[in-house]
Amino acid sequence: MSNCKVEICGVNTATLPILSEAEKETLWDKIKAGDKKARETYITGNLRLVLSIVRRFMGQNENMDDLFQIGCIGLMKSVDNFDPTLGVKFSTYAVPMIIGEIRRYLRDNSAYRIPRSLRDIAYKALHTKELLNRSLGREPTLSEIATACEVPEEDIVYALDAIQTPMSLFDPIYTDSGDTLYVMDQISDKKCKEDNWITNLTVEEAMSSLPERDMAIIRMRFFEGKTQVEVAEEIQISQAQISRLEKGALKTMQKHLNP
Repeated sequence: MSNCKVEICGVNTATLPILSEAEKETLWDKIKAGDKKARETYITGNLRLVLSIVRRFMGQNENMDDLFQIGCIGLMKSVDNFDPTLGVKFSTYAVPMIIGEIRRYLRDNSAYRIPRSLRDIAYKALHTKELLNRSLGREPTLSEIATACEVPEEDIVYALDAIQTPMSLFDPIYTDSGDTLYVMDQISDKKCKEDNWITNLTVEEAMSSLPERDMAIIRMRFFEGKTQVEVAEEIQISQAQISRLEKGALKTMQKHLNP
């Protein structure tokens, strides 16, 4: 870890600058006008973003200097393609692109060789998807991507699946001032606008803090739909006790959910 904090690719990471929001806005205006020096300053001011992402790959026996350089390529592509008028933070836009550049490098240099033709189809599909997203103003369908690429839908699905590397929803991908951005922060469930699945995870976590009997009562009452009488018969205590234990368990969970 120390080599990442001190020096990587000849860069003393301890002295990397951090841009203020005002500086970022000023630099963007200059970048739009074609100011190459402003572009370099903006890239340098975001090298910490690359560094934080590279740290995630430290356990994969890869050369950190190489990964840092590849991450910088992703950063430069992000700067060249970012549109600040969309109302999205630059880091939110850049993180997936930097990670994608690093993962592409790791795939291309892995011991398991994916056929070149398959990689070409996958990269073409990803590029086409990005272009269609901009022109259509929405996420393109698989059929639209396949038509634009002139490749069967089945081949695109197979190619994209082949280049994927499994990730945990709780993998950290960016840390800024102590606030960690996780994979799950970059995705959304379009079929569940209220994020019920995250709520369910939170409730399950709150339940795990309960004693075993209280947890069983809550599960039977609110997940299995049983009445207090039915729960009392199963646990073999009175309904009054069930009512008291249920109220106590709910208060405990509420404190856990709203500390």
